[in-house]
Amino acid sequence: MWIGSPLRGAFRLASYLLLTLLLLPIHLLALSLGLRTVVSRLPVLYHRMVCFILGIRVRVHGKRSDVTPTLFVCNHVSYLDVEVLGSLVPGSFVAKAEVATWPFYKTLAKAQRTIFVERTSSKTSASRDEMVKRLDTGDNLMLFPEGTSSDGTRVLPFRTALFGVAQLRRDGKPIVVQPVAISYTRLDGIPLGRYWRPLFAWFGDFDFVPHLWQMVCLGEAETVVTFFPPVDIDQFGDRKKLAEFCFRQVSSGVQAANTGRYELLPPEAA
Repeated sequence: MWIGSPLRGAFRLASYLLLTLLLLPIHLLALSLGLRTVVSRLPVLYHRMVCFILGIRVRVHGKRSDVTPTLFVCNHVSYLDVEVLGSLVPGSFVAKAEVATWPFYKTLAKAQRTIFVERTSSKTSASRDEMVKRLDTGDNLMLFPEGTSSDGTRVLPFRTALFGVAQLRRDGKPIVVQPVAISYTRLDGIPLGRYWRPLFAWFGDFDFVPHLWQMVCLGEAETVVTFFPPVDIDQFGDRKKLAEFCFRQVSSGVQAANTGRYELLPPEAA
């Protein structure tokens, strides 16, 4: 069933393209000149403006880690996750290698210095090495350890291989890891529920263009982002235990946001 306004959708897409065409050359110039402050802050401003254009209101629980670098570990629901998280966290994303083949979006991803990950075991080590290098130079990274997007109702098991980067130590201390949960909860103030959540969740065999067009035609959406207290690998002993802990935290955040029961969250994240 079609819902939304095509006029609204056309206006949003035109505004998005205009904003991107205006700011992308500035960012690429700053990147070529090595202007780290601009390279760090401009994407955050860009993503905030995109969220405004698309009618996405971001509601935050908890506090983002102010330690640099931090490895942010988040569930993955939609292509919109990049805009939402990018509006809150200065840093780069870790994305599946297929993104590097997508027209237009590959340019945006490369501009934000995205690390593209080959999921085959023989190539994971190279991706892990690049992540370690970037963290060691002080860059925040945002990782979607599910390996693919979900339906937004549940969190898929976390793949543990890339959690090995948490073993990196800087100044004798392990890298900070922060679990983050993202949920798309309301449309025009009305709870989405399981039936309507796929309006924003992009997963399975959904075609990208029809899904994007339907989404931009919708009204005002609310997204809840929950930052859990930061941890590090020394607290758990190995990457598998760290990944399992992050999975449980993120799952609880998604459940709390989807049901509106924020008492399920630890006090630091409520």
